[in-house]
Amino acid sequence: MREQLLEQLCEAAASFYERGYAFGATGNVSIREGDEIRITPTGKSLKGLSPALLARLDLAGNARNENRPSKELPFHLAIYRERAEAGAIVHLHSTYSVALSCLDDLDETEPLPPITPYYLMRVAPLGVIPYFRPGSPLLGEAVGEAAKNHNCLLLRHHGMITCGRDLNEAIDRAEELEETAKLFLLLRDQPVRRLTPEQIGELNQHFSKG
Repeated sequence: MREQLLEQLCEAAASFYERGYAFGATGNVSIREGDEIRITPTGKSLKGLSPALLARLDLAGNARNENRPSKELPFHLAIYRERAEAGAIVHLHSTYSVALSCLDDLDETEPLPPITPYYLMRVAPLGVIPYFRPGSPLLGEAVGEAAKNHNCLLLRHHGMITCGRDLNEAIDRAEELEETAKLFLLLRDQPVRRLTPEQIGELNQHFSKG
């Protein structure tokens, strides 16, 4: 795998940590090229990673180096199996997305309303996954099934997952999801003007979310 891609992954991971999107040893990021993936290691912070610390595996989950992958490897593999075009996955426990995932009255058919065009362009439709133990094979199965129809997922009581054709697209989606969750929670007690069906239709006509 090209060294430039591996460096980009490590830089993105550090940026998430520095901006408070990840903390402690939480969060994981992976990239795929051909029949190989690299993923952040288990039990390590997203800060201070280098390409030599990344776990290397094939798409069946067989190890190709000695580094242990994140325990969330099952859902990374599930997404890559379902989405041939996916080149990167971001999983974060970012504060506002986790807060959103814990709301008792969350509308799982529309967890976030269409309040900005960028949410519609980069995130929607946002899928919701019921709670499973972190690292559970059942979580991997549920994520793989939902990934057939969603680029972005909200894990109940856990966090977010985004995928993209490349790392930049997965990052853009993660950032947009976190910021929209923040806006939604800030506006929760306020009268909110949503985008109209006509405005949504115009966005769908002019922008494509691959």
